[in-house]
Amino acid sequence: MEDIILKADDLYFSYEGEKSHSLNGLSLEIGRGKKIAFMGANGSGKSTFFLCCNGILKPSKGTLYLDGKPYDYSRKGLLKLRQRVGIVFQDPDNQLFSASVYQEISFGILNLGVPEEEAKREVEAVIEKLEITPFRHKPTHALSGGQKKQVSIADILVMHPDIIILDEPAAALDPKHTTLVNRIVNQLTEEGITVMMSTHDVNYALQWADQVFLFKEGRVLKSGDPVQVFSDKQLLLETNLEQPAVLELFYSLCRKGILDSSLPIPRKLSELEGYISALK
Repeated sequence: MEDIILKADDLYFSYEGEKSHSLNGLSLEIGRGKKIAFMGANGSGKSTFFLCCNGILKPSKGTLYLDGKPYDYSRKGLLKLRQRVGIVFQDPDNQLFSASVYQEISFGILNLGVPEEEAKREVEAVIEKLEITPFRHKPTHALSGGQKKQVSIADILVMHPDIIILDEPAAALDPKHTTLVNRIVNQLTEEGITVMMSTHDVNYALQWADQVFLFKEGRVLKSGDPVQVFSDKQLLLETNLEQPAVLELFYSLCRKGILDSSLPIPRKLSELEGYISALK
């Protein structure tokens, strides 16, 4: 039986002045240590759900559970929750507020009451791990977009969370920093941290995720294994997504009789290239 770390049961939420619900009876379960991709059109409820997971928003109806216990919205309960469930916003400027990079990364862990020497060791370790050393003393406002993203991930990672939520982590990044952020994400999952990520990149989600949730109008339209979800073209159409290029090409080659449809479905371009090379 799967070890469920986070559960949402029949969540509803509406922003002030909204006629419809941003979350509309949303229910789902997240397995511990899993890599989960959340996908769907803009306005489908992904970011609202993430803010509920971190306790920034409170559902008007329904219950969130962490390790089987309902969320505690007292001040003490929220402090504990945000230590365990960290969120990295799509726009780092909404997250970074300290004068320097070092102060920024120190703030959260010191706020938890960790002794100064221990906090210093933790901050130094995360700065080295995320390759922040060259700009550790810079003002946060002077950083590039990619550097701000690194620091906003370090903010959360220094507190040793059980879950990290990444809202469009590669948004507005150049290819170099996209690769760097993707590498950091892989490190997190190797350490057993549960990673929940919203992304519009179907090709990345196909090869990275253990599970995909497709959102539409504040609820889950479909969830499952990435190949299973991305093979359903009609569902993808409903959520403004295209089929990953690897799947599209594989199914096309199978229809033409070039590849055998009984082959394991490839999730990476290198796997498909291997099939094609074997034909020669």
